[in-house]
Amino acid sequence: MNRPMRTRRQATLASLAAELGVSRTTVSNAYNRPDQLSPELRRRVLDTARRLGYPGPDPVARSLRTRKAGAVGLLLTENLSYAFRDPAAVGVLEGLALACEDAGVGLHLVPASPGREEVAAVHQAAVDGFVVYSVPDDDPHLSAVLSRPVPTVVVDQPQLDGIDRVGPDDENATVEVANHVVGLGHRQVGVLCMRLASDRNDDFVPLRRQREAHYHVQRTRLAALARTFEAAGVAWDTVPVVERFDHTVDDGATAARQLLDAHPRVTALICTSDILALGAMAEAGRRGLRVPADLTITGFDGIAEASRAGLTTVHQPVLEKGRAAGRLLLEEADRTTPKVITLPTELRIGGTSAAPRTAEEQWFGP
Repeated sequence: MNRPMRTRRQATLASLAAELGVSRTTVSNAYNRPDQLSPELRRRVLDTARRLGYPGPDPVARSLRTRKAGAVGLLLTENLSYAFRDPAAVGVLEGLALACEDAGVGLHLVPASPGREEVAAVHQAAVDGFVVYSVPDDDPHLSAVLSRPVPTVVVDQPQLDGIDRVGPDDENATVEVANHVVGLGHRQVGVLCMRLASDRNDDFVPLRRQREAHYHVQRTRLAALARTFEAAGVAWDTVPVVERFDHTVDDGATAARQLLDAHPRVTALICTSDILALGAMAEAGRRGLRVPADLTITGFDGIAEASRAGLTTVHQPVLEKGRAAGRLLLEEADRTTPKVITLPTELRIGGTSAAPRTAEEQWFGP
C-alpha cells in the first residue's frame, strides 16, 4: 500500500527565532537591516535559515507593513520587445535601471501595446511610482497611471500640468537642424516622421493630422520644421510628410521609397528619428542615389548606429534621460512642486548633409 509522502513543514520567522533563541526582530534584521547585527550573528541566522528551509521574509507582507513595494514601474505603450530592440529605448531603460540600482529598488516593466484598452496591468502593478516613457496624451494606460496615488515622471511625452517630466528641448533642436538644411540651400525637402497617433497611418500626413497629433514630440518637431521652412519661403503645405506607425529601419526605408516615388525632385529628407534616417539611407543606396551628393538625410537622437553611419543628427543623452527620470521619481517625496528637467542637445554634422546639386550637375552628373 502506498503511504502518503511526508513533507517537512516550512520554517517560519517565529520557528527560526525559537531555534536560534533570539527575537523575531533579530531574524528580520538579518535580512532587512543587516547593519543592526554583528557579522557573526547574521551569518548564524542565515546559515540556520538555509538548514531549516526558511525562505526569508514574505515580500508581500513586508510591503503591506511598510506600504512600499520597493520597485519602480516603467510604462511602455509598446510591445515588451521594443524596450530591448529600439536603441533609444534601450538607452532610457539602462539609465533608469542605473538609478534604481543606486537606490536599491527594482524595476517593473508594464508594457501596453498601441490600441490596447485593457489597463489591468497598470492597476495591478506593485510599484511605488511610475516612469511613463513616450506615450500619446490620450492613452488609457496613462490615465490609469495618473489615477494611482503614487508619483509619476514622464519621459519625453506627453506634457502634463503638475507632472514631473524629463526630455530635450525638441523645438529648438529641430529648428537647429532645419536651419542647417536651409542654410545648405535645400528648398525641395521631404519629412519622415514617427507615429502621430494610436491609429495606424503608414502614408502621407495631411496638415490637420500634423497639428492634432497626440504624440506631442512629433507634433512639436513638425511644427518647428514648418515655421523654419515657411520663414525660408517654402510653403509647408507643399512639403511631403510620410508617417510610419512602426519604428524600424525597414519602415524608414519604405517611407523614403514612398516619398521619393511621389516626389523624385526632393533633395533632402529630414527624419524625426535616427532609425528612420538609417532606413532612408538604405533606400537611397537601393535607388543608386549618393548621400549627400544626390540626397541629404538628417536624423534625430544620436544613437550609436547613426554615429557609425556618419549621419547628421541631433544628439540627445538618452541614458542620462532615463537616469534623470529615475532620480526625479525617487526623490519626489521631498518636493511639493513639479519639476521639469530639460536635457541638452547637440547638432552633430556628419557626412550625410551637403548643398543640393545644381541643375547643371544633376543633368551632367558629378
